[in-house]
This record gives sequence, C-alpha cells and structure tokens, in this order.
Amino acid sequence: MGTAGRGSLTSTANRATTIQLVEEAVASGARRRKACDEIGLSERTLQRWCKAGASAADQRPLAKRPIPANKLSVEEREAILAIVNQPEFQSVPPSQIVPTLADQWTYIASESTMYRVMRQAGEQNHRGRSKAPTSNLKSTHCATESNRVWTWDITYLPGPAKGLYFYLYLILDIFSREIVGWEVWPEETAENSSRLIRRAVLAQKITCQEDPLVLHSDNGSPMKGVSMMETLYQLGITPSRSRPSVSNDNPYSESII
Repeated sequence: MGTAGRGSLTSTANRATTIQLVEEAVASGARRRKACDEIGLSERTLQRWCKAGASAADQRPLAKRPIPANKLSVEEREAILAIVNQPEFQSVPPSQIVPTLADQWTYIASESTMYRVMRQAGEQNHRGRSKAPTSNLKSTHCATESNRVWTWDITYLPGPAKGLYFYLYLILDIFSREIVGWEVWPEETAENSSRLIRRAVLAQKITCQEDPLVLHSDNGSPMKGVSMMETLYQLGITPSRSRPSVSNDNPYSESII
C-alpha cells in the first residue's frame, strides 16, 4: 500500500482495503500499531479514517480555502502583461524589466510575479534577438560486431614529481571491450590523437567497409583539432561527440580510465 496517509491523498477504495488489512492482522493477534507500521500508515491516521464508523472520502480536496489578500486582480495582471509586451520590453526578460522600471521610479511587480503571470498567460517564451536554446539529441550508435564503434578519451597519469603529469590516450571497442590502441604522451594535442588513430586502424587491419567505423569521444580540443578531423576524413571514420556539458555521454571510456 506504500505510505498511505502520510501527506498523500488516498482514495476511498484504498482506504477501505487498508482498514480491512489492518483489521485482519489485528484479528490474527498482531498489535494495531505494528500492523500500521508494516503497511506504511500511522495509527492516528487509521483512527481518523474510522472515526465515523466507516471509511469516508478524503475531504481535503473539497476544503474551502480563503483567497490570499495579496492576490493579483485581473487589472493588475493585465497591467503586467501590457508592460512586458511594450516595444522597449518585449525583447528583455523580467530580470531586466524590473530594474529598468525602478530607475524610472516605477514598481509594477516583482520578477517572480512577472514570470508567473507570463507563464500562466502562455507568454513565457524565449525573448530577445538571440537564437533560442535547443536541446541536442544524444548520440546513439549500435555495434553489432567488433570494429564498428570505438570510443576513446584522454586521462592524467601521475608524473615523476608533484604537479607533473603524463597523458594516457586510450581507444576502446565497445562491442568486444578490447583496447584497440593506447599510448602515453607528455602533452595533450590533436597531432598525438591523429597518430594514435592511424596506428590503431593499422593494428586492427581496418579497410574500407560498407558501414564506416564510428569514433565517439567527448568535446575536448584534441578530439576536435584540425589535424584530427583531417585524419578521420582520410581514414573514412565517422566522428561522434558527447553533448556539451553532459558528463555521461561517453560512459565506456569514462568507466575504464
């Protein structure tokens, strides 16, 4: 039954079922409080449900609640919408509208109130001349055999002294989980990445194939360098990258290094 009665609305049918289960447990010798604990219900809630002798529907949705004294009137809402749709404000958000009005010794509403009124009126959209933000689709590839989809990354290796590091370049085949190429370099560059990709392709004896090899990586500069992209183009490899600011789009490489 879950946590019935702990702040949630329980239907009349579920109330009756809950009461019946508790009563059956009590009739079998269990303590009422223990039975309520097992079912996720407080004993006080059960007493409230059975106060009239039978379970009744929850009355909270039917309660008459007073109207807040500071609730916006229809005129005030219309005034806010008129302000945000004025030519000088129609391209700026409320976070800029309120300070601008304050400089003019005018106060209509707070930023949060403006946002709420705009959202309720269906006007909470992208504002301004800049391009609206978009959500990039997640890169999805299916590897049905080896050497179809590779994933790679670069990680730090401790050096001979504190503050000195080497860089491990590692390429993983996501179908076989085989490490198809790895090298350690003292710096992180697109040129080193290009050399590693070429050597991995030669080691795996990959030639022109009907479905091109996909190489997935994050958005680091060595993955997007000019020499790296030219190498992928020459080898017929399709580059694939993680979405910006998404840390789990390259899970195979992240988990191994």
